[in-house]
Amino acid sequence: MKLNRRAFSSCLAGSGLATLGVGAAAQQAGWPVEGVNYVRLAQPLPPSGQGKVDVVDFFWYECPHCNAFEPALDAWARKLPADVNFRRVPVWFREEPFTAQQKLYYALESLGLVDTMHRKVFAAIHNDRTKLRTSEEIQTFMAKNGVDATKFMAAYNSFAVQTKSRQARQIAEGYKIDAVPALGVHGRYFINGTMAGGNDKMLQVADALIAQVRRG
Repeated sequence: MKLNRRAFSSCLAGSGLATLGVGAAAQQAGWPVEGVNYVRLAQPLPPSGQGKVDVVDFFWYECPHCNAFEPALDAWARKLPADVNFRRVPVWFREEPFTAQQKLYYALESLGLVDTMHRKVFAAIHNDRTKLRTSEEIQTFMAKNGVDATKFMAAYNSFAVQTKSRQARQIAEGYKIDAVPALGVHGRYFINGTMAGGNDKMLQVADALIAQVRRG
């Protein structure tokens, strides 16, 4: 789907079914096609996988397509082999609400709460219509879900979380992110639902690109 920087709140273009015919045909041929199902970055980025294949999930908590994609993505990520490093990067297009939600994610990560709280954040926003756009709203939500609010806010406001948020913006800029959900592979390739032929197809393309990185 398309998440335009000037119209981010509408999460435009669905899951990319307009290109399903071309993308699906390419994949049925046995391998995703560069420029059709994925893009090779003109300027590769240094991977952060510590010798592993680096896979990056770009997401935004308020994007309904990211919410719908998360269960399949999470199941896929949990089955990745040991030589793949999977990480999530919350996107930033402007100050509100992206800054607060970036810090929300990285605070969860720093406290080891991603497994228990990440999906709950999506559910709160999309199922319960909870607003999580300010530090006060986020603190209240955490307290209601059994998280030590004082400890969480200390992490939320920490230098480490602020640093990770700045780095996230640099990574997204390097991958030229303008749509979510999206996947980056090893600083070389970029995939979104439009190119892959649907968000579920992104994981198939990612599998192929991971294998391609392994082959060098």
